[in-house]
Amino acid sequence: MKRFYAVLLIIAFFVSGCASASYQRQQVRDDKGDRLTVGKVQKEIKIGMASANVIQILGSPNVVTTDEERREVWVYDKIATEVVYSESDAGIKFLTIGTSGAVSRNQRTLTIVIKFDNEQRVRDFAYHTSSF
Repeated sequence: MKRFYAVLLIIAFFVSGCASASYQRQQVRDDKGDRLTVGKVQKEIKIGMASANVIQILGSPNVVTTDEERREVWVYDKIATEVVYSESDAGIKFLTIGTSGAVSRNQRTLTIVIKFDNEQRVRDFAYHTSSF
């Protein structure tokens, strides 16, 4: 019986530490509800909304400018880069000669443009997202 437990323990060591880079990325990804996403813009930003409400939802913009009629235009420009390295050493570092691993890199961009009327209410908004 002791031999069975010893074999089981050795198998557990070999299996531990074999998580893929994509699994690791999911574990470290920032999925808080306060994150700026396309879904948040689609769900919460509405035509006619006051600029103060936009700030409550999205925070402060990166760029504030005006259009040809001197109406405010806000731009939110976010870039996120994720780099995850997953090392697979079969769980027993002292028995392995070398280790293998995987690297996963992902970059995401999100640009949101919100145009206001003369009363500081949303008159139009647009967004663009990319991932590579």
